[in-house]
Amino acid sequence: MAGLRVAVIGCGDISAVHLGAIAQTADAELVAVCDVDDERLAAAVSTTGAAGYRDHRVLMDERRPDVVHITTPHAAHADIAVDALERGIHVVLEKPLAHDRASGHRVVAAAAASTARIAVCFQNRYNATSRRAYEILASGELGRVLGATATVMWWRPAEYYRARPWRGTWAGSGGGLMMNQAIHTLDLVQWLVGDVAGVTGSAGTRVLADTIEVEDTADLVLTHADGARSVFFATLANTTNAPITVDITAEHGSLSIRGGLTVTRADGSVEVIPETALGSGQRAYWGRSHVDLIQDFYRSVAAAEPFWIDAAEAQKTLDIIQDLYDQTYPVRPVRIAERSTFS
Repeated sequence: MAGLRVAVIGCGDISAVHLGAIAQTADAELVAVCDVDDERLAAAVSTTGAAGYRDHRVLMDERRPDVVHITTPHAAHADIAVDALERGIHVVLEKPLAHDRASGHRVVAAAAASTARIAVCFQNRYNATSRRAYEILASGELGRVLGATATVMWWRPAEYYRARPWRGTWAGSGGGLMMNQAIHTLDLVQWLVGDVAGVTGSAGTRVLADTIEVEDTADLVLTHADGARSVFFATLANTTNAPITVDITAEHGSLSIRGGLTVTRADGSVEVIPETALGSGQRAYWGRSHVDLIQDFYRSVAAAEPFWIDAAEAQKTLDIIQDLYDQTYPVRPVRIAERSTFS
């Protein structure tokens, strides 16, 4: 693989995972970092030795990277991704695709018109449990999939939002729990069970209403295109971050992801797949599947091949969340002052 010149735009918390993945890739060279916050930018420059920029367009035009990683707050995703794609620069984009449906469609259109490729970070699809679950379901050995039940029972303190005010706002984040935390599990459900044709649900702010304007709890019933039905519940009102659960029922067996994967077949046989080991270093608790996704995308770029988790694929999960919001918040409530930066 020819060496790739790479830049990271947005030097917040999640950028550490991307910088670590770049450092682990022998044929990738970090040439620039970008942030509108001077302190964050200075820290990133000091840590990486890369050139620093406050304006992502200047970075793209002066440095001409092959790939940009976009790790900004959600509201900046679409504009930066479109700017890169229009310049023929490949994109690794943190979830979500965009902070609202229309912005997501802009990225989809820009990707379709560009010679460049885009990867959206639904890295949990690279987990050993997810890959094996998909393989089993796709093989048809368990028969028709009837549906899934999934939960995300986590918590976030008020300080989490006060530290980064954009996280708790419609304008900055595009939503709360579903856009920030539960989106990965929701993506797994729609990927494993199948495209979603109908959404019924509700969202609300149960414990953090004095801090955020977005939801901290949500429930959904998903009707899949083939008639399967899934039930999804997520909250940040739990007292701890419990393991996510995805239980899938099929005609001739079931699959349960609860840390590892347990497959129970109608003949009584049981298969157990352990989860991928955690990575090491900063933010290790996010696992190493980010590295797997990023390196797989780099390989697809070098081979001039399409990447499977692209903008159109990511729009599917964004649309489910937006359908939920349209039912619960026909007009998005705005109570908290916004910050325009992507710090």
